Formats: sequence, structure tokens, C-alpha cells
Amino acid sequence: MPAEEKETVQFKPAQARTTRYVVQAGDTLSKIAKEFYGDANLWPKIFEANKKLIKDPNLIEIGWELLIPPQ
Repeated sequence: MPAEEKETVQFKPAQARTTRYVVQAGDTLSKIAKEFYGDANLWPKIFEANKKLIKDPNLIEIGWELLIPPQ
């Protein structure tokens, strides 16, 4: 009887992707960072990725589409 062959499968980690997020009423960069990264203090990461749109990190507008970079 031939020995059973076992197939080895290697999994690659998921590709880190940039996500898009539309600003809602009451949002702040800290709140968005907390939602996506679990840490409100990572808001500068979102600010840096959206500098062309956001001139003042304290003023974001409802409806803006922000890029949320991978953590």
C-alpha cells in the first residue's frame, strides 16, 4: 500500500490595504483612528495620508472620503 501523501499549504499574510472612509457627523481623526486601529493616538497616520485634503486636523468635514492606511 502506498503511503498517504500530505499536501502542504502555505498561507501568505493578508496584503495590507488602504481603506477608504467617508466622514460622518461627530467624527474626529482620533475617533476614526480608534475605530480602525484600536488606538486614538494613531490619528496622525490618517492625517499624513490625507494632507492634500485636510489642512487642519481639528477640522474635518462630513462627506470627505479619507484614506485609512494599513496599521
